Amino acid sequence: MFVDFIIVLAKAGLVLFALLNLAGLLTWAERKQSAVMQDRVGPNRANIGKLTLAGLLHPVADGIKMITKEDFIPEGANRTLHTLAPAAALFPALVVFAVIPFGDTLLLFGREIQLQVAQLNVGIVYIFAVSSLAVYGTMLAGWASNNNYSLLGGLRASSQMISYELSIGLSILGIVLIYETAMLDEIVRQQGELLWGFIPKWGILLQPFAFILFLGAALAENKRVPFDMPEGESEIIGYFVEYSSMKFGMFFLAEFVEIIIVSGLVTTLFFGGWQVPYLHATGDVIGFVWPFGLGVLSLPQWLVALIQVGAFSIKVLIGCWILLVIRWTLPRFRYDQIMHLGWKVWFELALINLLITAVVVLCW
Repeated sequence: MFVDFIIVLAKAGLVLFALLNLAGLLTWAERKQSAVMQDRVGPNRANIGKLTLAGLLHPVADGIKMITKEDFIPEGANRTLHTLAPAAALFPALVVFAVIPFGDTLLLFGREIQLQVAQLNVGIVYIFAVSSLAVYGTMLAGWASNNNYSLLGGLRASSQMISYELSIGLSILGIVLIYETAMLDEIVRQQGELLWGFIPKWGILLQPFAFILFLGAALAENKRVPFDMPEGESEIIGYFVEYSSMKFGMFFLAEFVEIIIVSGLVTTLFFGGWQVPYLHATGDVIGFVWPFGLGVLSLPQWLVALIQVGAFSIKVLIGCWILLVIRWTLPRFRYDQIMHLGWKVWFELALINLLITAVVVLCW
C-alpha cells in the first residue's frame, strides 16, 4: 500500500509540474504568437545580462512581479471570499487532469503502473462535476469585491459557463454511446482499434459534429475570445478588476491551465489520446502492426510507453497552439449573441447529434 501511495503521489506531482510549467510557457507563446501574427517583435526585454532567450524570461519576470506586488483588498469587500475566489477558480482546473490518461501502462520493476493519476470508472462524470465548480470562483470574485463592474463580470461569467455546460455534456454523451463506457482510459484503448482493418477508430471520425460542438462550447467555458464577455476590457474590465498580486496571477494562470485541459480532453475523446496508429500489443509482442497484416515490428515495452506519452504530449501541444490561434483570429461576440448561440443553436444541435447517434447505435 505504501508503494502504491508513493506511485500515485509521484504521478500527481509529475502532472502538476507539467501543467503549471506548460501554463507558464503558454503565456509566452500567446504573446509571441500574437506578435508574429501582427508583425511585431513580441516579448524580448526581460534579460539576464545579454541573455534574453527569445523572451522566455518574461514568464519568470511576471511571476516575480506578481509575488512581490501589494495584495490589495478593496474597502467593503468580503475579505474571506475575496481571498478564496482565486483558489476556487484554479483548483478545479488542476484536479480535472487527474483522470486524463497520458499513457497506457509502464512495466517498472515487475509492477504495472497505470499512466493516469486516478483511474475512475466514472471519469467523464467526474470531469462534469469538478469543472462545473469553476463558476464559483468567478462568481465569488465578482460579488466579494464590492464593485459593480466586478459583479457584472461575475454574473456574465456564471451565466455563460452554465449555458455552455449543457452543450459540452450532450456532445460528450455521443462518445459515451459509441464506446459504451465512461472510463477515459477505456475510451482511448477502444480508439486504438481499426475500422475495416486500416482506419483508427478515433472519436473525430465517429463523432465529427460532436467534436465541433465540444470545441466551441469549451472555448465559451474558458471565457476566451470570442467568448470573453466576462472580462471584456473595453466594457467592464472583468470579475478580477479588484485583484492584484498573486491573486490576479491565479486567475491568469487558471485560464492557461484550462487551455491545456481543453486540449487534453479533445485529444483523449476525439484524437486517440496516447494512441499511435498501428501501435498494438499482440500477445507477448508489443510494436507496430502494419495494416492488412503485413508484418510486426517488435519494440521494448518501456519504449512503447515513452512513444505513447510523447504522442499524447504532441497532440496536446498542437491543440494548445490551435486554441491560441483562435484567440487572435476571431472578433468578440456581443453578449446577447453568446447567449443566443448557447441556448438556441449549440444546445439544439448537441441534442440532435445525441439523438442521431443513439438511433445509429441502436440500429447498428
